[in-house]
Amino acid sequence: MKKNIFLIAASLTLAYCSANKSDYDASGTFEAVETIVSAEAAGVVKDFKVEEGAVLAQGQVIGFIDSVQLYLRKRQLEAQVNAVLSRKPNVGAQIAAYREQLKQAEREQQRLTNLLKADAATQKQLDDATAQVAIITKQIEAQESSLGITSRSINEESSPLSIQVAQLEDQLAKCRIVNPVSGTVLTKYTEANEMATVGKPLYKIADLSTIILRAYITGDQLPAIKLNQPVTVLIDAAEGSQKEYPGTIQWISDKAEFTPKTIQTKDERANLVYAVKIQVKNDGYIKIGMYGDVKFNTAIAKR
Repeated sequence: MKKNIFLIAASLTLAYCSANKSDYDASGTFEAVETIVSAEAAGVVKDFKVEEGAVLAQGQVIGFIDSVQLYLRKRQLEAQVNAVLSRKPNVGAQIAAYREQLKQAEREQQRLTNLLKADAATQKQLDDATAQVAIITKQIEAQESSLGITSRSINEESSPLSIQVAQLEDQLAKCRIVNPVSGTVLTKYTEANEMATVGKPLYKIADLSTIILRAYITGDQLPAIKLNQPVTVLIDAAEGSQKEYPGTIQWISDKAEFTPKTIQTKDERANLVYAVKIQVKNDGYIKIGMYGDVKFNTAIAKR
């Protein structure tokens, strides 16, 4: 009788130990890289094509913010720029008369040179013609310098207006709501026809095709893992079973922290743990906030 009782107690003890033996090395929760997209302009939100759960592509235009006033200000500044630039002198037209005079003076100089060789003109006549060519040349240079200064002054006067036009063009571009990253819309914060201000959150998006398991390990386990190490990630499936996924260690914390209250590590006696991030390809069954376990596929040192 005593022998039977001993065997039953031993069996229960073994069963209890087997039931409590962990089939994983660490556990944690799943998270994703979340991006909050905010308004970059102020105004009424128009045609906002965003719904929670929708999959958006990077660079996709999903709406715009009213930009009529910005457009009108741009038109006004462009008109001012054109008005200022219209005062620029036409250098070619204003110098043309002087150039014709120069050509005439140069022809007269050449004619007198030929006549002097034939003793049909005096040296003084040639000297006067040469002086006239020099005078007209100096007049052209002075006029070009004056007109150039005037043109540069007008260009400088229009430059601040052109910069303001460029600023308005940038603001107009920011009125278009363009999705910055590919992913799934997690939360929608605003609706069409609502007023937006610069920096107001519009929606939150995350790429769920690849998800991160943030798990926690003890100091004894730390020497047994490394970056880019393949691991096995497990999640709870139907009817008490578990589903396995291949994962890769993406990040290992270099600082210890106190065990999070919601996490049960393999060695529950440890007060300090290290966080690790494990990248997992998501087939759609893994959700943000779910619990997951991980096997490191290697012998882990035990106390």
